[in-house]
Amino acid sequence: MKYLFDDLSNKVSKLTTNQYSTSFSFSSRLLSKDIRPAIYSIYGLVRLADEIVDSFHGFDKKELLDKLKIDFEDSINNKISLNPILNSFQQVYHKYNFEPYLVDKFFESMEMDLKQENYNTKLYNKYIHGSAEVVGLMCLKVFTKGNYDLYEKLKYSAMKLGAAFQKVNFLRDMEYDNSELGRMYFPNVNLEKINDDQKNEIILDIENDFSEAFVGLKQLDKDSFFGVYVAYIYYKELLKKLNKVNLTKLKEQRIRISNFKKVSLVINSAIKVNLRLV
Repeated sequence: MKYLFDDLSNKVSKLTTNQYSTSFSFSSRLLSKDIRPAIYSIYGLVRLADEIVDSFHGFDKKELLDKLKIDFEDSINNKISLNPILNSFQQVYHKYNFEPYLVDKFFESMEMDLKQENYNTKLYNKYIHGSAEVVGLMCLKVFTKGNYDLYEKLKYSAMKLGAAFQKVNFLRDMEYDNSELGRMYFPNVNLEKINDDQKNEIILDIENDFSEAFVGLKQLDKDSFFGVYVAYIYYKELLKKLNKVNLTKLKEQRIRISNFKKVSLVINSAIKVNLRLV
């Protein structure tokens, strides 16, 4: 009756997604129901590790992260875990033939978060690759359904989309990351001295990532295209709002997209797709 536990595991990953990220949960619902659970499973593992390094204050974060890594390895070797999130993820890992490299690099980035430091360009690129680009590749593994040639063709765009999403999050959460977690991800940026030129440079870099990502996004099939496209439009809209606000406001409040605006984005996106304007 392991299928009952597997079903429970998938539901836990879905609940984790819904609980922690309204935007990711929102766009995931627009994916085909056949691939949706796999994306929830990926998010579940990513969120669990992220919570350890970001939120579990007062506990030994390194010990918890090391334990998660050991439990993950056991789940891969044994093809089961009593941790529902890991059990859910290991099924996806095996079904879609994830390379160990993808998860190894992800955990490396999580380990970087255990240290409070400002990043230079080399460390920044390393962190982006492990925390975002490889997550984009995990999702692409699901989207391409074992089509190796298509996966190789779209890899670069998938990494750029993951990077763009992560950098938008960094820009939005810059104040919190710095004051609460002691982090500044953007290289050569001091939060107290950041100026408009630096902000504009960050935004231009993200816009370039979005442009390169869109080349591959357009080549996804109907099962994944619309959900990914809506996430793309959502984050572009968020970047537009971040671009409009001044630095003082950016530091004082977390910029959001209203639920009404999210629904509007979905409707407008659906119209464009149906009219083949994308």
